[in-house]
Parts: sequence; structure tokens; C-alpha cells
Amino acid sequence: MFETLATYLGYGWMYYILVSVYAFTVVAIVGVIISENRNPVKSLAWVTVLLLLPLAGLVLYLFFGRNIKNTRMISRRNRRRLKKRELRHPRGARTDGLAAESRQTLRLGHSLTGAPFHPGNSIEVFTSGAEKLEALKSDLRAARKSICIQYYIIADDDTGHELRDILIERARAGVDVKLIYDHVGSWTTRSSFFKEMRRAGIKAYPFFKVTFPQLGTKLNWRNHRKICVIDGAVGYIGGMNIARRYIDGGKKFPAWRDTHARVQGPIVASLLRAFAVDWAFMGQPLIDDVAQIPDLPDTADVGMQVLTSGPTSQWSDIELVFHKAIASAKERIYIQTPYFLPTDSLLKSLQAAALSHVDVRVMIPRRSDSAMLTYASESYVAECLRAGIKFYQYTAGMLHSKTMVVDGEMCSIGSCNFDFRSFEHNFEANLFIYSPRINARMTEIFRADIAQCHRIEPAEWRRRPLARKAMQSLLRLLSPIL
Repeated sequence: MFETLATYLGYGWMYYILVSVYAFTVVAIVGVIISENRNPVKSLAWVTVLLLLPLAGLVLYLFFGRNIKNTRMISRRNRRRLKKRELRHPRGARTDGLAAESRQTLRLGHSLTGAPFHPGNSIEVFTSGAEKLEALKSDLRAARKSICIQYYIIADDDTGHELRDILIERARAGVDVKLIYDHVGSWTTRSSFFKEMRRAGIKAYPFFKVTFPQLGTKLNWRNHRKICVIDGAVGYIGGMNIARRYIDGGKKFPAWRDTHARVQGPIVASLLRAFAVDWAFMGQPLIDDVAQIPDLPDTADVGMQVLTSGPTSQWSDIELVFHKAIASAKERIYIQTPYFLPTDSLLKSLQAAALSHVDVRVMIPRRSDSAMLTYASESYVAECLRAGIKFYQYTAGMLHSKTMVVDGEMCSIGSCNFDFRSFEHNFEANLFIYSPRINARMTEIFRADIAQCHRIEPAEWRRRPLARKAMQSLLRLLSPIL
């Protein structure tokens, strides 16, 4: 390419200058990658791409390879103010009744993010997009003071329009409505969709808006969180976005299986803090909303902790808590994830648990919304089966649920997939629940889903077509940067 350009221009010396500059740039980027002391597997993947595909690799690195760790999302002063606000109505965060393993996991979460443990909450778990959406619409219509809502995807379809119309009606009724949507996740939604909201008084802003010439500095880091707080009293968190396919499966799938939670109690303050940090990160004023703890029945006995993570964090927060929970497991580990691309350390943790006779089960979709990620996920199956991990492929539709159940007390519901992107590149939020009753409910849900799964047997997996094996192995090489 450079030689052709130089010949065309009639300057032979230009060829050598261009090649030298380009080679220096590639070598310099390789040096930066090595000096950052990242995960060796990921570093090697980027070095391989740069050396084998120099021009394409350089473009890919500029868009997807840079590191923004330790970038401050909010000032220390404002973070202290939010934390003080969150603890305004403590109910005595006692953990005496929890297992020792749960108390250690809680302490780790607090050390990583400062997230407190909140007892005395109620929770409703949704596995149906239609039921979750109906509950959310009912709560939104009942809002009297404030709505703080953020989603990765808000689609320009009948489901998105219905949400938009409710928010507009509430804003015109005097409710303070704040909306965060991810600019890439909602890429196909027309700008007029959000302009109509803003004209009605809704404060609607895209997270990390991707524009030229800053395209390469924002494209790779997406806000994947799904959080909603209504009047500071009701909260939602989980894996469901706002789109028709979460109700009926869309055009590609007969059904869309996901998990979401509606919560009340002091844990709502943690959801409000998570939203407030993202709001401030976008340059907006620190929000004044405070949690309102309603009178709850005696059955509101569920202990919870909200953990957030993202590419700006010093540590891979949710991944480390997963590590701790897996390493502490004594009886069972049940995981549902649409994409299974674990870090090497998480893979070894799961294998060690299975080899220690812990009942480890992983459920993935037989066909996901990404053929590339389906192949990459399948590349890990063989070594998991050898360790005794049971693998299930969900056949009734798209499995988009992101849950983990450990032993008889702890479980997690949220936006974080079990993959490199969620652990390292996306802004995620998970609800960690410490309750034997809710753990039993999540175990029941997992086992019910098994009835709609195909269990992968080792002998069967060894007989899969050679072309499929090759595709799986090839895409696995790219899994750290997918």
C-alpha cells in the first residue's frame, strides 16, 4: 500500500519513511502493551494480532485495546457524600447469621468497591420479560418524585415507545426523570426518539457518546448496567433491556430467557448510588435523591450487596468476588450466562471446584445472538467436561440470563456475563443476595431450566465436526479481546 502510494507520487524516499514510521508505531504499541503488565494471555493476543495483521491490528488496537484503568469516575468528595447518603438509614448491617464463607465474600466486595451489606430487603425475581416489564411500567406510572433509569439498550420499537411515553407523561406531571442510555447499545434507536424525551423535560443523556474524532477513545467501553430507581423506594436490576425481543424472542428466537429483580428496602440506596456515580461521570451535577425506606413486612429479611465494576476500576471487582465465591463453594455452583469466555484463573477455579466434587453446572444457549461468541464459548467445553463440570445448552430460545448460585445461601443476579468483556471492558452491576430462601428459589429456577436444555456428554462432544472444532479453536485465540 505504502509502495504504491509512493510510486504514484513519484517519491521513492517516501516509501521508506512511511514504512519506518509505521514499523516504529507498531513496535511502540507492542512495547506499551508489554509495559502495562496486563494479563499475559490478553497481551499475547494483541501482540499476535499486531504482528500477523499489522494494519488491521493497529486500527483494532486503537479502538479496542487501550487501557483506562484508574480513571476517576467521580471526585473523592462527591463519593464520600454519596456513601454518607447511602448509609443514612442503616438497619444495623449485622452478618452474624450468615455462613463464614458469605461473610468473607461480603468483606471482599466492601474492600473492592466500598459497597455495604444491607439486610432487611424484599425481592421479586422475574424470569419473564413480559412480567418484568408490566411490573416496571406499573411502578413508573406510580412515580411521584423521581425516576432514575439506565439501560444498555432502549429499542425504537413498541416496547421502547411505551416506556418513552410513560416517562414523558411522568415528566410532564412534575416528576424529575433522569435517563442514561448506552450510545452504542442503543445505536439503532433514532436520535428523534430521545429528542422527544428531552423536549418533554426528561434529562436523557448517552453514556460515552461515540463521535469523531474521539471514536477510538470511547467505542470499546460500554455501560452494560440495567438499573432503575423510582421515588428512591423501588429498584430494578438484572439482565433485561428495553426491547420487544425480551418479551417474545424477536425475529431470531422463539423465546428470550432472562433474569431480573425488583427490590425494596435499604438496598435501593446502593442502586441509587451506582446511578449517581454514572450520572456524575457524564458531567452532570451530583443528584440529590435519597433512598426512602418504606415499611416492609416481616418477610423482608433478605441481605444484599450491590457491586459495580468497570474498566476504570483498579481491580476487576465482580470477577474477584466470583473467584471468592467459587473457591469457597462446598456443595454446588450453578452458572447461567449467554457467553462463557472465562479468564484463565476463573476457568481453573471452576475446574478445581469440580475436581473437589463440588457440583458445578454451566448453562449456555445452544445458539446465541452472536455466532462468533457461540463458537468461542464452545471452545472451553471440552476441558470443563474433563474436570467433571456439567454443561447444558438451552434449546428453548436465547438464554440471556446472568446468574450464579453457590451452595445454600449466596446467589447473584445482574448484567455481568461470564466473559472477558464484562469483566474488563464493560461497566456492570450485579446484585449479590445472601438468603437461604432466595438461594432455594434460584436453585429451583436453574433446575427448571435444565428441563429445556441438552446436556453435553463427553463422548458426544468429541464427535463434533472437525470444521466446528477448528472454528472454535480459532475464535478462542481472540476470546480475550472479543
